[in-house]
Amino acid sequence: MKITAAVAPAKNQAFEMQEVELDAPKDNEVLIKIVATGVCHTDVAGQEGLTTPFEAVFGHEGAGIVEQVGAAVSSVKPGDHVVLSFSYCGQCRNCLAGHPGMCEKFNELNFFGPNFDGSHRLHSAHGDLNLYFGQSSFATYTVADEHNVVKVPDDVDLTILGPLGCGIQTGAGTVLNYMRPSKDDTIAIFGMGPVGLAAVLGAKVAGAKRIIVFDRKESKLAFAKEFGATDCYNSLQVNPEEVIKDIEPGGVDFSLDTTGVPAVAETAVHILRPAGEAVLVGIGGDLKLNMMTDLVAESKKVAGLVEGDAIPQKFIPEMIKYYQEGRFAFDKLIKVYDFKDLNQAMDDFKAGKVLKPVVKM
Repeated sequence: MKITAAVAPAKNQAFEMQEVELDAPKDNEVLIKIVATGVCHTDVAGQEGLTTPFEAVFGHEGAGIVEQVGAAVSSVKPGDHVVLSFSYCGQCRNCLAGHPGMCEKFNELNFFGPNFDGSHRLHSAHGDLNLYFGQSSFATYTVADEHNVVKVPDDVDLTILGPLGCGIQTGAGTVLNYMRPSKDDTIAIFGMGPVGLAAVLGAKVAGAKRIIVFDRKESKLAFAKEFGATDCYNSLQVNPEEVIKDIEPGGVDFSLDTTGVPAVAETAVHILRPAGEAVLVGIGGDLKLNMMTDLVAESKKVAGLVEGDAIPQKFIPEMIKYYQEGRFAFDKLIKVYDFKDLNQAMDDFKAGKVLKPVVKM
């Protein structure tokens, strides 16, 4: 079928709205009319040439309505409202153990470009177009594998739900699925972008005793305070290590770096109590940690994590439930743009003018 997609022609070039051909769904696939899709830093990385070969159609936080399902699909039916998340094989050891974000084929399925079976389902006048996260939701319609698709309630506005598929899931899931802090635990979070703010929301839902956050922008710190952070600091004005020594002399139980800045990630390790754990979700450079003094001597742990260690089909409905209960106000981060203004949305996002753009079809 003919659809409109925002095609990324080459590295660092603006998206071009093109009429392209979308293949019909195979037995394991679902055809979805996209209602809206979030814009994430990973889309920026794709546009900058860091992930997927060109020409490509990016977008990986889609939300829409099912129009057709393949013969083997049982989890959704035409008319269902759905959110699209990351792609995973469902068959490797990590997937079968309930950790699809750690899928052994994660990079292949989300970044390399072809479909599960090596084919391409999007085609332009120039040839095959590469997929992104198995969904390529910067388009009016998409076809996705059933693993990508999450059924959601039809009484919640689909316009706001797409970001639950990646950015919000990453922040909140890191806390709720991986860290799982108790009511006696303290957590420090670096970077109050949408991922960090979602982590604050997750820490509040978990009931963590103290939620300490750092950022360089007062406007973002204000959001963090509203979302439940107990202690907010401008890292341009304070030394985070000195702050933690003052307010939590023994160190924090957990820390989370969303910035990808090596020096910040190193600080996230330094402020841990003995046996504490730092989780890194940002994309950055090399760390300079002393194996003995930073890690072994105090049994500290450092973990890298993607997608909040979430099972999307389980966790996305949980986040929606928290939202409906008034405990998860992620919608306050969102600014809606028309699909035709996708390039403007990307520019505003990269310039820090908006926390979470969503483009509506």
